[in-house]
Amino acid sequence: MPVVKFTKENKEIEVVEGSNLRAEAIKAGINPHQGVNGIGASLNKFVNCKGFGQCGTCRVNIVTGMDNVSSMGVVEKLRLRCPLPTPVTPGGLDPLPCMAFVGNEETMRLSCQTKVFGDIEVETGPEINLFGENFFS
Repeated sequence: MPVVKFTKENKEIEVVEGSNLRAEAIKAGINPHQGVNGIGASLNKFVNCKGFGQCGTCRVNIVTGMDNVSSMGVVEKLRLRCPLPTPVTPGGLDPLPCMAFVGNEETMRLSCQTKVFGDIEVETGPEINLFGENFFS
């Protein structure tokens, strides 16, 4: 069985091959909906799209084992690259998924759209660095 290691939470879990990363994290007591640099995690735990890939709050950074997860689908590609209105921010835009995506294009995923097929290391709620070298370049 594949092992998923959550780096921030310092927790390892065994999952069934092909299982959904978001569902397994929630079962293990890990909140994949971290908000902006940890701010809003308690609210996002309850106010999210429930795994349909629309809100972008369950974004994770696959630290190692990117070849052991499913490939990125159309919904996920659009959600990470484009700020669209979401149920989390009524009437507003949610630019956070695409802002976190900058500089992490190869490893950023939405946990609700990711299936696990082998051992991986995951960073939940990767920080958004607005002033880093990759953001304005």
